[in-house]
Parts: sequence; structure tokens; C-alpha cells
Amino acid sequence: GRVQVMNRKGQDVTEYFEKGGEEALKIAKLYGCRYAILKERSPSCGSGIIYDGTFTGTRVPGDGATVEALKALNIRIFGESRLNELLALLEEEHA
Repeated sequence: GRVQVMNRKGQDVTEYFEKGGEEALKIAKLYGCRYAILKERSPSCGSGIIYDGTFTGTRVPGDGATVEALKALNIRIFGESRLNELLALLEEEHA
């Protein structure tokens, strides 16, 4: 289902995260992006595992709002800890 994002005050800020994802998607389309490097575990940019929004450090399976938007365009997502994997892939493509 849909990722729900709450702030520390308990307010639902999901709409803002979804709008950010839509804007990222527009930019990705404009520039023909095939890959994205995003912040791991973020409720917006996390891929595979994200924070659950309780501000306790608890992680849950899932993708952030921006990741969901980009994956719909078949853009491959890499967290910052996987930067070397992406660099190797790009080197391979350009060899």
C-alpha cells in the first residue's frame, strides 16, 4: 500500500512527500535518468527498508514515496552505501 509519513507532532505529511516524488519523477523524465542515488531508510528515498515513522529508529520493509515514483519509470535505485556498485555498473556499460 501507500507509504504514510507522519512528523513528530503526529501530523500526516504524506502529501508533501508524494509531491516531492512527483517532482523528482518530472526531473528524471526530463533528463532521461536510468539510475538514482538516494538516502537509505528515508520515508521518501529509502528502498527496501525504511523507517516506520515512529522516530524510534524502527525499520520496516518498503519503499519511500520518491522511490515508488521512480521505480514506476524503471529507474534503478541505489542507496548511498551501494555507490560502488553503481560506479562498477556504469564502467561496465561504457567499456
